[in-house]
Amino acid sequence: MGTTMPTRLIHVALLSVLCSCVLSEEGARTGMVWGEVDVHETSISQLAVELASGRTTSVQIVRSYLARIAAYDKVGPKLNAIVRLNPEALSDADALDRERENNGPRGPLHGIPILLKDNYEVAGLVTSNGSLAFAGWIPSTDAFVVRRLREAGAVILGMTNMHEFARGITTISSVSGQTRNPYDPARNPGGSSGGTAAAIAASFAALGWGSDTCGSIRYPASHQSLFGLRPTQGLFNTDGIFPLSHTQDVPGPLARTVTDLAVGLDATLPEGSAITMGTFQSALDSTALRGLRIGVVSSLFGKAAEELEVTRVLRAVVDTIQAHGAEVVDVTVPDLDTLIARSGLIRHEFKWDLADFLAERSNASVSDPSEIIDGGLHHLALENILLNDDEVSARDTEQYRLRLAARDELQGAVLGALDSNVLDVLTYPTLRRKSAVLGQFQYGGNCRISAHTGYPAITMPAGFTDDGLPVGLELLGRPLTDDRLVSIAYAFEAATRSRKPPYSTPQLVNGMAPESVAITAYVSGPDGERVAGQFTFDITEGTLDYTIRVEGENPEAIRAVTLDLILPDRKGPIVHILLPAGSASGTGTITVSQIDREALQAGRFAIVLYTQDHASGLVGSRLTLP
Repeated sequence: MGTTMPTRLIHVALLSVLCSCVLSEEGARTGMVWGEVDVHETSISQLAVELASGRTTSVQIVRSYLARIAAYDKVGPKLNAIVRLNPEALSDADALDRERENNGPRGPLHGIPILLKDNYEVAGLVTSNGSLAFAGWIPSTDAFVVRRLREAGAVILGMTNMHEFARGITTISSVSGQTRNPYDPARNPGGSSGGTAAAIAASFAALGWGSDTCGSIRYPASHQSLFGLRPTQGLFNTDGIFPLSHTQDVPGPLARTVTDLAVGLDATLPEGSAITMGTFQSALDSTALRGLRIGVVSSLFGKAAEELEVTRVLRAVVDTIQAHGAEVVDVTVPDLDTLIARSGLIRHEFKWDLADFLAERSNASVSDPSEIIDGGLHHLALENILLNDDEVSARDTEQYRLRLAARDELQGAVLGALDSNVLDVLTYPTLRRKSAVLGQFQYGGNCRISAHTGYPAITMPAGFTDDGLPVGLELLGRPLTDDRLVSIAYAFEAATRSRKPPYSTPQLVNGMAPESVAITAYVSGPDGERVAGQFTFDITEGTLDYTIRVEGENPEAIRAVTLDLILPDRKGPIVHILLPAGSASGTGTITVSQIDREALQAGRFAIVLYTQDHASGLVGSRLTLP
């Protein structure tokens, strides 16, 4: 009888075969094995050092990222962040390795693998905008940003999932389904650039690009402990990116470090832009918090019961900013809520902007947005939104003009608050609530103050909720102060060190996801009661499977067998009932959060026996990881 190869191993093996078909002579010459380069949480500057020293090649770095994608995207935590890989990635990397050897590097992105949101046109590669309506469409030219990235020497590794048409904030599409959050795969990653954010948080590439119409870079960054900048409107070129709202759309990178973010921003600036190339990297200043005047927009902080945890985390990090030399003042923006509500343009521009985009592409599979609705070529989650958008009967309506006027008023109100209080930036939560469970609506966003003014805003990792979910703090500045925001974020990063990698996508072991860990635990009572527990901890799926058996005497005396948290000075609360009264054995699965995992690693969980004579519990073995 033959054996069955585990699904995870099959997936990695197939990807290995696929990649071997395009491996170059350079890759073979190095003698490197699959997954040899450790790219987990590795920065662009660290990769550049390895490349410059000759200790690795771009080919090998690409293979290492492919190994992580194989281990975690469709198996394990099943992040579902990647829509498609670039079949030319390895050959492109090989060509860049040869160019480096002969001519030296073009710059810091030379040979560095990056990922793109599925709304960026890439010549020769399907660009679907998250919709089955475009699932077979292959552009003939690159988007402007993609062209600049190629010129900088970046390797296009693939395309990431997005909320269909970028018209939502939880990243679900008719092309690839739901993307999951690596910090808790039962929750959404934010959107619409959630695939890019999940991929970068999981170290599927060094850097990734998204787009932001109202929160689509910043929400995913907040949910996944990343840095993400929504640039000043018009600073970066949007040519070749599927539109949602030409007045609000901007492109931009998401990164694990501010330095990586700056590298990506410098590489994609247009010629002759108001901020010159190289400015973002040269602006990085670890002392930028000193003397900074920050206005806290208290009205944007959560006050509802389900928002207080995020507010507590963010208020604490604002205190940290103040402790590092910034001056913090409360500020009110007059009529903020009213002006924000009156100035949104997405519904009034989407239908027409997409029609214009398609009219310029005669080979597109559909020519009009109405064909998408009539053909049902979209996910159910978009049904009501698209029908509502389709009701807009004309481009230039009175309501549209009123919203443009309200946008001007909002810009004046925000600038007035900055100027009258002599402030450098405003700050507020990126989202007032933590990431919602899959299938639930995501409430609490603060995307509109930046999106409706066109002013730049950056989201920064600010800490974690009690259950280990990331929280983001946003800074908003005056127009064209993007480099200043990045500099402040750099100092913030140095002061807080808030980012932690997700538990579900750890370092690979010999090119594979770590194996599950077996744990044995016992607990005995003074009257002959004895219970044995066998536990299996799956690191990547975040599950703890268990089998509990009563082995000793007097089983009828057992009231319960539980898994308890052990606090420093006492036995803590019950986490899970492993075996109820009257049962001789039991099995089950416990979902392990990021915080639970840290407690498990620290040996703070124990199996506890409750009996008739010991109602307060007898603490047995602690669960410890090897």
